[in-house]
Amino acid sequence: GHFECPPYNQQTIRSAYHVRNIEVFKLKQLKRPIDIFMSHDWPRSIYHYGNKKQLLKMKSFFRQEVESNTLGSPAASELLQHLKPTYWFSAHLHVKFAAFMQHQTNSKEELPKATKFLALDKCLPHRDFLQIIDVEHDPNAGDSLEYDAEWIAVLKATNNLINVTQSSWNMPEKNGLHAKWDYSATEEAIKEVLEELNHNLKIPCNFTLTAACYDPSKPQKHVEPVHTINPQTTEFCAQFGLTDINDRIQQAKEEGSVRGEYEEEEEEEEMDSTGSAEEPSEYNTDNSGLSSINPDEIMLDEEGGEEDLSTCSVDPSPDHPPDFSASFSDIRIMPDSMAVSSDDAMDSTNEELEKSGVSKQVEEKSLSERPLKRIGGNENGNSGVKKIKRRNQAIYAAEDEDKTE
Repeated sequence: GHFECPPYNQQTIRSAYHVRNIEVFKLKQLKRPIDIFMSHDWPRSIYHYGNKKQLLKMKSFFRQEVESNTLGSPAASELLQHLKPTYWFSAHLHVKFAAFMQHQTNSKEELPKATKFLALDKCLPHRDFLQIIDVEHDPNAGDSLEYDAEWIAVLKATNNLINVTQSSWNMPEKNGLHAKWDYSATEEAIKEVLEELNHNLKIPCNFTLTAACYDPSKPQKHVEPVHTINPQTTEFCAQFGLTDINDRIQQAKEEGSVRGEYEEEEEEEEMDSTGSAEEPSEYNTDNSGLSSINPDEIMLDEEGGEEDLSTCSVDPSPDHPPDFSASFSDIRIMPDSMAVSSDDAMDSTNEELEKSGVSKQVEEKSLSERPLKRIGGNENGNSGVKKIKRRNQAIYAAEDEDKTE
């Protein structure tokens, strides 16, 4: 659920930008055509639909994840396969890359759709950071921003699925356990939204200043972040009968602060016995060790000229079977349209393979020796001595013995 708000601690400062399954679920309810979709992360598998060899030539540290099909966001890949937008723009990896993905049709009557993917480089000299694209627009439509009636209908339908706690919250599925799993907008629901707005979809210009503007003559360092309720969001939610998540988080925070010292002491005792008061998942979600963390990220002064990445696009080989082993997650199956193509990057010589094998061993060694990025901390975000979980002490002891041998 959405539960993070300022001031952040060592845990929430990292989890605040994680993708929530409810956001993916809501977007998957959209049925009408989408022209443009934007995401920070690349959709997983999109690199198989462009000039992969040139990509790996420019960013060789992507190779391991590209070959194992683990680079990019599985959630974005799921949405790409489901929504089939005309264009998809991403960022994050600081390299220009274009791809063309032809989607599979579900029936003979359905017209084939394709997505043009584009990611650009950093905005620095000698880098490919700009490209102009013309998108068709209805000449009779106005120039002002307008609400999307279908999206608002989806927000209204999924309002009761909102979760503002740290607890896991699985979305309804067609698995016999949920009475309702389809929250897409019906024509009747869209008509109701239009009637609520009197068929005026224009977004109001109701911007309100919620924080003081920066004054260079009065610099303020180490200012504690404040959780601010945005009046525009409050007005929007009130107009359509939606839950203001920020307001709900603030309420939950205030309710938690008045529980008393008894429950705080009880939580401290629980942490002493288990090592952590909250363990939502047994899987490691810290991506700090992945090779997709771009070393380019910190090279802000870099001005070296790099070769242009060709926008040549390739379709996956039709004779290559879908790789269901590289599924999006433990419960998601790789869509057929996202099947891994024949890897032109694997056509390297034996010498190159040996080199990559050596570099892989060096990388694995460096990852194992790298200290964990996530550190323990109290509610104020101050780091402290990490307490080892009692039930895991035998494991740690066994590892030490192995190292000694």
